[in-house]
Amino acid sequence: MHRGFDVGGTSVMTSVTLPFRSWGGLTTARTRREYLAWKNDPLPRHEGALLAYGMGRSYGDSCLLDDGVMIETRMLDHILEFDAIAGVVRCEAGCSMAGLLDFCVPHGWFPPVTPGTKWVTLGGCVANDVHGKNHHVAGTFGCFVNRLGLRRSDGTTLECSLTCNQDFFRATIGGLGLTGVILWVELRLKRIRTSQITQRLSRLRGIDAFFDCFQQNEKMPEYSVAWLDTSHAGEPRGLLISGDHAGDSDELIVRGAHPKLSLPVMLPDFVLGPDAIRLMNRIYYAANSGKRAVKNVHYDPFFYPLDAVGNWNRAYGKKGLVQYQFVVPKNYGKDVLVETLAKARLAGHASFLTVVKMFGSIVSPGLLSFPRPGVTVCFDFPNLGDRTARLLEDMDHTVFSAGGALYPAKDCRMSRDAFERSFPAHDAFKSLIDPACSSSFAKRTGLTA
Repeated sequence: MHRGFDVGGTSVMTSVTLPFRSWGGLTTARTRREYLAWKNDPLPRHEGALLAYGMGRSYGDSCLLDDGVMIETRMLDHILEFDAIAGVVRCEAGCSMAGLLDFCVPHGWFPPVTPGTKWVTLGGCVANDVHGKNHHVAGTFGCFVNRLGLRRSDGTTLECSLTCNQDFFRATIGGLGLTGVILWVELRLKRIRTSQITQRLSRLRGIDAFFDCFQQNEKMPEYSVAWLDTSHAGEPRGLLISGDHAGDSDELIVRGAHPKLSLPVMLPDFVLGPDAIRLMNRIYYAANSGKRAVKNVHYDPFFYPLDAVGNWNRAYGKKGLVQYQFVVPKNYGKDVLVETLAKARLAGHASFLTVVKMFGSIVSPGLLSFPRPGVTVCFDFPNLGDRTARLLEDMDHTVFSAGGALYPAKDCRMSRDAFERSFPAHDAFKSLIDPACSSSFAKRTGLTA
């Protein structure tokens, strides 16, 4: 990551046609690739559609565009301005969460909201309005964006905020990259005293336990998520993993680590089949349920446990994995969780990373922001073809009957009807889409032609 305060430079544009694969591995796109190296670069001229591309960590096809131009932004990774007193940073949109952490943590600041991987760009965090383990007290990433720079295909560059170009600001936060190319983001940070997190592990047993632990937000640690053991045939069991930034620690503020291990190739499809995942669930529960209840850990294993292994998605093989995340109103949370678990077991599916979280009442400025007050559940299933497709359609009925919504960043098969039911502001959003921008997801859900 560049830490100079660059404001322009010479364009480095390279055109090459390559296939892109989503992180879940179920969708691909063959498209022309362009590199945007400086925030003053014009967007490439092309008769078809355009889409900005960061690090490709969306599980489905919201980050893909077949038969168009995908504009890679990772070279836009400069820190442009930093106020070490107020904790406000302005970064180019291609700066990764890992790069931001490396820069701001030694200064005693931390991103106010972070997803479950640090290998995402800040532009991607805005475009998906990501949430973290602290939504119940902090809201989404977009709640902390002061302003952003947006390049439109007509050549104009807009500065957007709640007081300037407000419509484009609200449409770009959670807008899936469809309003133009995000050039830079100004973000309010959170003050910390150490890189340590005081982590708490608690065993949960019974469906009520997964919801009782979230009942009183004021008594909850700032970061809280429940992991569910889907291998257990009896009453649901799992772990509540929670924590706060440590007030004092003997360890100095230390930067995060890069993966020491990486999967070099796709594993055979059977390696993470349902039986293997059930066994991994049991092992994970046994290994963690007996650990010390309270201890200080570095922020890396607390926030980003999967990042310890590079290209971990290859473990699911060439068929890939499906992540299915929904949110339903709080009063339907228990019934929907019980019903979706039962449907997965009946369909012979197992999920290793099954998490339950509570979304709070803080409203995002984004028109298409996914989080809303209620209970969110995320499953990851190995792709078993038609069996998986039928299961997810069946789960859709349960979710929408409860007035719920699906998460575009995790999606690879949402219909237009499902999208419009999930996001009532879709009509207002469509009027602000850049006419040159599209994605495979946008075409499938009717956002773009």
